[in-house]
Amino acid sequence: MLMNRDNSVLLIVDVQAKLAPFIHDNEKVSANCAWLAQVAARVGVPVVVTEHFPEKIGGTLDSVRAVTPDARYVGKQCFSAQADGCLKGTEVERRPQVIVCGTEAHVCVQQTALDLRWAGKQVFVVADASGSRDPANRDLAFERMRGHGIEIVSREMVAFEWLQRGGTDLFREVNRDFIR
Repeated sequence: MLMNRDNSVLLIVDVQAKLAPFIHDNEKVSANCAWLAQVAARVGVPVVVTEHFPEKIGGTLDSVRAVTPDARYVGKQCFSAQADGCLKGTEVERRPQVIVCGTEAHVCVQQTALDLRWAGKQVFVVADASGSRDPANRDLAFERMRGHGIEIVSREMVAFEWLQRGGTDLFREVNRDFIR
């Protein structure tokens, strides 16, 4: 199945200040989360951002927060945002496709993605915008999620599927501003 911007929501999981420095390749992961948020805003896809115990782990990184002014921010205590109940009333609940990115891939991203999948959602995890402290844990998480019917995708796969076609003004704008 293809991702469709009218059916999608972008869910950014726990890209937080006190955790980020410990994530392998953290600058790339956080930059790719911010990139996805900007593309989502440009094509009209809503964004939801989770924060796990922000009073302990810190809030969302400034670089992500700066590009998500219209996002819905929710706090959580469970590793799975779906199990926590914090996604109720958000676009994650209303839309059938959830594009997930963030940290840590083998903990909060994976548990949220699996619970969303088991709740009947079409779930896509963005590999180059998801990370863990140990890349081996990230890779195992991708393998496990794939085995449960979750699509593992790249940020450009998301962007081009949301765009659907070239030759439009929106394509030219996104291509000019984001595809490099």
